Amino acid sequence: MNEERTLSEYASITPSRNECVYTSCYCEENVWKLCEYIRDKRTCSLDEVYAVFISNEKKKIPIWKQKSSREDQPVIWDYHVILLHRSKQGQSFIYDLDTILPFPCLFDVYSREAFKSDEYLKPDFWRKLRVIPANIYLQKFASDRSHMKHSDSSWRMLPPPYPCIETSDCKMNLEDFICMDVRVGYGEVYELSALAQHFGENMVL
Repeated sequence: MNEERTLSEYASITPSRNECVYTSCYCEENVWKLCEYIRDKRTCSLDEVYAVFISNEKKKIPIWKQKSSREDQPVIWDYHVILLHRSKQGQSFIYDLDTILPFPCLFDVYSREAFKSDEYLKPDFWRKLRVIPANIYLQKFASDRSHMKHSDSSWRMLPPPYPCIETSDCKMNLEDFICMDVRVGYGEVYELSALAQHFGENMVL
């Protein structure tokens, strides 16, 4: 089945891109809100959905096809967060509110266009990915947004209009999700090539 046909036969599990809750530079919260929508609207089984944190030890990860990209150059983020849906049919789709690629986008297309490969990158830029089940993400993630403030407490980027996301016992654990140490945090940590083999159909990165 070709890529266009696969996407045309797929029913999106989120609102359209323009209708999603979105705040620039708060990708972790944007994805949390997508997970919340899927849970509340029951657009699919929540166990098919994952929050994916992308980072590395140096906090330097290149991603192509971002809204803030210049021509065909990647954006170097300290981290980025996307949503992954593994459908009951075994196909994987990426939801990234910061990409110029389709929303949703086939996993293999997103991998090829946005991730490309680590093969030609210096090791400092190799990507790792923490894949967290959506139900765990909704239960455990907390952010007081302090990482988005300057030392004088002014905002680096204006925050979302809704209250901070917190749990009953935590107000800030964002670093546990960004960290790519397998001994820390939730979910499973993958090398880029291993993620492609696990969730892709015919990708080798």
